[in-house]
Amino acid sequence: RHVPYGIKEKNLVKRYIDDAADFIIEQGVDALVIACNTATSIAIQDLRKTYDIPIIGMEPAVKPAVEICGDKRVIVLATPLTLNEDKFEDLVSKVDSDHIVDSLPLPELVNYAERFQFDDKEITKYLKKNLSKYDLDQYGTIVLGCTHFVYYKKIFRNILPGHIDIIDGNLGTIRHLKNVLKLNNIPNKQYSKEEIKDKNISFYLSGKKKDNNIIYKYLSILN
Repeated sequence: RHVPYGIKEKNLVKRYIDDAADFIIEQGVDALVIACNTATSIAIQDLRKTYDIPIIGMEPAVKPAVEICGDKRVIVLATPLTLNEDKFEDLVSKVDSDHIVDSLPLPELVNYAERFQFDDKEITKYLKKNLSKYDLDQYGTIVLGCTHFVYYKKIFRNILPGHIDIIDGNLGTIRHLKNVLKLNNIPNKQYSKEEIKDKNISFYLSGKKKDNNIIYKYLSILN
């Protein structure tokens, strides 16, 4: 109900994040994943000071992008708020010694995802318009720096030159979570997408409990 975060005023978004974290932790969770680059950049430090459970954040996969791009450039796609935060600038400054990283805000792509709009023609038009300012032959890697953007990975692949790698921070976050759970002796229960429909797992969307089939619908789009 409060999305998209990436175009709102920082203090307002921080309040939304704090409220959401309070609610989730009240459910008795053993660990919390801030599965949003914008939320991580704004709130992760304060959340870790407030709660005594492991809290894992996300950040755009700039480091691996720089490592694999060869002699070409990198574009980080994210929300305006993520790209304007000091956390992002600090991340880039640590790994981008050759100044090859560019950034492009795509706020409307979040709105498309939240509205369940996945029409190839409309999304393709939006992405082509925003990417047209770049000579894509000069780029080797594009970073999907917002968790919403992964829903459009296939469309990105269709419109980008074949030599460009498309990466995101999801896998790295999952690996980090598994390591943190192991270090803290927290049971690690893993379910396949198909099992989610039948398991007694609670899902909340914008503060309201949702049927597992709704979440399954989201996951099916990622196939």
